[in-house]
Amino acid sequence: MLFCDLMKWVAGLVAFGVVAGAGETLNAYREISHRIVAAAMADEEGYARLAELCDRIGNRLSGSEALERAVKWSQAQMKEAGLESVTAIPVKVPHWVRGREAAAIVAPVERKLNILGLGGSVGTAGVTAEVVAVKSFEEIDRLGRKGVAGRIVLYNAPYRGYGSTVAYRMAGPSHAARLGAVAVLVRSVTPVSLATPHTGSLEYDADAPEIPAAAVTVEDAEMIARLCAKGEVKVHLEMDDRTVGEAESADVVGEIPGVEFPEEVVVIGGHLDSWDVGQGAQDDGVGVMAALEAASLIHKLGLRPRRTIRVVFFTNEENGGAGAEAYREWIGGRIRTHIAAIEMDGGAERPVGFGFTGTAAELEKVREAGLLLDGIHAEAVAAGGGGADIAPLIRDGVPGLGLRTVGTHYFDWHHSAADTLDKVDPYDFRLNVAALAVMGYWLADEPGRLN
Repeated sequence: MLFCDLMKWVAGLVAFGVVAGAGETLNAYREISHRIVAAAMADEEGYARLAELCDRIGNRLSGSEALERAVKWSQAQMKEAGLESVTAIPVKVPHWVRGREAAAIVAPVERKLNILGLGGSVGTAGVTAEVVAVKSFEEIDRLGRKGVAGRIVLYNAPYRGYGSTVAYRMAGPSHAARLGAVAVLVRSVTPVSLATPHTGSLEYDADAPEIPAAAVTVEDAEMIARLCAKGEVKVHLEMDDRTVGEAESADVVGEIPGVEFPEEVVVIGGHLDSWDVGQGAQDDGVGVMAALEAASLIHKLGLRPRRTIRVVFFTNEENGGAGAEAYREWIGGRIRTHIAAIEMDGGAERPVGFGFTGTAAELEKVREAGLLLDGIHAEAVAAGGGGADIAPLIRDGVPGLGLRTVGTHYFDWHHSAADTLDKVDPYDFRLNVAALAVMGYWLADEPGRLN
């Protein structure tokens, strides 16, 4: 552990005494939580595993050989970390392949465009058409079929937060196709761009033609829009992208068995797959590796919770969610024994706490437990949280938590070639491991069930 990292942690630890205002039961976990945090902040194995995943396996799109190597590697890592009952749950995943992609403005100037096809897009041997640039669905609807048919639509929607802006990537292609568009370009869903396109999945509607769709950089989107404002702009697009059916993959599961109620389970995890650019570091290599290291540290410290802690590496979160549904099907009626589920899928910047989905009474208990993380300033627990992979569990009544961070730069790198290991601060990564380990252990060990 670097000296400067140690000093930052010690500064935070000053506040790590008895939790003011907390009940006796919670304060009984103060010393254990202190030990867990200390172990996490001194840990080097978690980041080393993350580096191996990123550098030796790399990006891991569903259907790829790299994802299957990651599945096998993950099973070995769980066993090495001391987890028990390590298994792979078979999952059929969509197999979409990115081929050669190229685009260029051909009039009124000639300029190459930097693109990434959207996941699931159909390809095109080549289409050249006039571009119509819009900033919203309302604007394209005002143009109607007369203004859109036979053209390439550019959605140049400014970033207003991921949750709202991503709609143009997901629904934009079919929306434009219903009006007769021949292809779609989408401004990358990111607040910051250094000429880097950001991919992500689209969703074709059954009532619209499937047309090719690609992300362009923020810079190129702005340039095309400026040119369109002054006259006719034509773009040529080629994409050898295609879906080739389904492939075999798996969720990976390992456990720390509970000593009193082993049939009762607390899930912690993230998703193992990633997009096919970058290294899948922040999205979501950090999530699976932090979950594994949280359990590993609990094991190393000799802590045996009352209930089972189950680490789950879900597959196919990025373009389908098949792994989440496969896990739900695998547990079947045993969902009644699931106490809670925690997902980490927002990167490993400095953690601030958790979002929670459950009853008001459960929320208050988790808020109290959050105070155990006051020493690392990750104590905030807010209503509303979880994640795509634990959504089927939440849907069926399991309380869900999502680890939250400051989120300052996550969407700068998300789904792009810039999602690489160097974007992960080892100190912040350790803080996330600590937060997962403390909350996961408390949920698994508290005398009374959360739900």
